[in-house]
Amino acid sequence: MKLRLTLALLLPALTGLAQTTLTNDGSTITVESGAVLYVAGGVQNNAGSTLSNAGTVQLTGDLTNAGTLASAGTLLFSGTTNQTFAPGTATVATLVLNNTGAVGARTLALPADLTVGTALTLQSGLLRTAPTATLTLPDGAVLAGEGPGQYVQGNLKVVRAAGAGVVDFGHGLTLDRSGLGQVTATRTAGLLTDNVSRGVNFGNAAYKGIDRIWTVETAAAPAAAVPVTLQWLADDDNGLSSFSLAQAWRANVGSSAWGKAGNPAAATVAGSSRSFSFATAALGRLTVSNSANPLPVELTAFTAQPQGPDALLRWATASEKNNDHFEVEASADGRTFRRIGQVAGQGSSSQAHEYQLLDPAIARYAANLVYYRLRQVDGDGTASYSPVRTLAVSGKAGLALFPNPTSRATALVGATPGTVVTVYDALGRLVLAAATDATGTAALTLPEGHATGVYVVRVGSTALRLTVE
Repeated sequence: MKLRLTLALLLPALTGLAQTTLTNDGSTITVESGAVLYVAGGVQNNAGSTLSNAGTVQLTGDLTNAGTLASAGTLLFSGTTNQTFAPGTATVATLVLNNTGAVGARTLALPADLTVGTALTLQSGLLRTAPTATLTLPDGAVLAGEGPGQYVQGNLKVVRAAGAGVVDFGHGLTLDRSGLGQVTATRTAGLLTDNVSRGVNFGNAAYKGIDRIWTVETAAAPAAAVPVTLQWLADDDNGLSSFSLAQAWRANVGSSAWGKAGNPAAATVAGSSRSFSFATAALGRLTVSNSANPLPVELTAFTAQPQGPDALLRWATASEKNNDHFEVEASADGRTFRRIGQVAGQGSSSQAHEYQLLDPAIARYAANLVYYRLRQVDGDGTASYSPVRTLAVSGKAGLALFPNPTSRATALVGATPGTVVTVYDALGRLVLAAATDATGTAALTLPEGHATGVYVVRVGSTALRLTVE
């Protein structure tokens, strides 16, 4: 039997009765372009049966395909309770989900792999893949309608052909694909499963990752750092309440060994939407966490400003809790930081406090930008980081001591290699002498039992003041 429909076929459900099931058992059903096959219930397409759809097949129940399902038109799931689409070997051009059931009862479950060739549109409800199933959108297919309580949970793969410039994959990933060839990005979201949809153990058990991981595979390896933007919904915050210091993390495909990608910075939060941009020299598995876990101080300001050849770092707190001290860290590349100074905190205080530290002769970093951050350490040794600040470098490197003040050891930088450096106490007595190495740096360590106070460090005709505490 071959049924050609040029008008809508309505199979209404009767109030108080179970929904019907349209069963195709060995026949061919053809829905022509412009026609609608509406089923108030489910559709069962058995083995040896064919359902050919060039129009619209709309149903309020489940769709199970064990035969041939060729849908060049639209499959519309419009139930008021959870539905399931078991696709078998179906080919589907357009899939629309408009399930208007109550929250928690408007999910379209996809237990097996499916490719949607043209468009996936979410009007209401969640589409959830099985953990082992993937919904694929090939190059040219579009995703529309994701929002709070209305997105693809599980595995959503989006493919984009080789090209140049920035491309938006539509599922929360944007990157510059130049030179990468074909890019395949699979987003796994909303499953609340460690190292499947959310990263864990980022080197600190306190760090938490969002409930989204993007696995990015390219035909060619990146030749330079790739600009990337990751976006997610509040639905997938995974309990994170602050993104004042977001951090991107990456792992190799198939691995859960996470490493930092890009520099920490504040994520953009607008309503239920979150966004974080960074650059990474390697792709693979990508996710976002909050590596701050808000500072146990209320940091109200942190600035890095030029002061002649130096950098003046200032920060302020509105309140502090168990704050032992701040360590100021600097980096020439934004990745590797080292401590340049330490400032005592106020313990626990509800009063506002201001702090500052001078970083001398920043041209010594031999970089166009110097990156600064605060490492706040509380009384039990727990540490948290502030947002990163940058300062442009101008001028040439000069002689500088750091740290200064110090308790015993310091380093002189900016001298000519092989230069003799001498240190004198307040009475003018020679305390130690050293020579600078090939980088123009001399490590200076005062002898045991040295006195506190002011010392003079001489390099040729130049004298620098060193404070020992």
